[in-house]
Amino acid sequence: MSFEWPWQYNFTPFFTLQPNADTRQKQLSAWCSLALAYWRHHRVCTLDVLEAQESPLFNNKKIERKLTMESIQVVFEELRKIGNLDWLDKNKSRCLVMWRRPEEWGKLIYQWVSKVGMINSVFTLYELTNGDDTEGEEFHGLEDWMLLRSLQSLQTDGRAEIISLDDGKGVKFF
Repeated sequence: MSFEWPWQYNFTPFFTLQPNADTRQKQLSAWCSLALAYWRHHRVCTLDVLEAQESPLFNNKKIERKLTMESIQVVFEELRKIGNLDWLDKNKSRCLVMWRRPEEWGKLIYQWVSKVGMINSVFTLYELTNGDDTEGEEFHGLEDWMLLRSLQSLQTDGRAEIISLDDGKGVKFF
């Protein structure tokens, strides 16, 4: 299935951050929504900022417009403020993309555990993201760093406990 671009993507002024504060905030919100939808569709979890400028997301070859590196940094900072991006280095050249926040993933995982009647059960982290039982679930194939953050949010809420097992980490759900 191909990605569906919103109408703004083919609107030339969308690729120039607007000076008016209200317009700019709406534009940044649209960029954040577009970026998260695009990364979700392509299941992107880590990004190199320099490569981002050449990706179709920020470079619309059809209308020959691309977002400047400075504008991309502004969009990334907005995503960081709302909790959808974390920097991997001090230079802000690589980042983790969270098109779903850890709390949202945790909620999805917990709903699945409840649905299949596995409360008070222990799972290895591998079983949760790569096991046959979770195939077809949205969290199947979730990267380890995001799974751990998600389980930590459940642990904070008292709905899970991350435990050490002989063959790595596991989790018990309450």
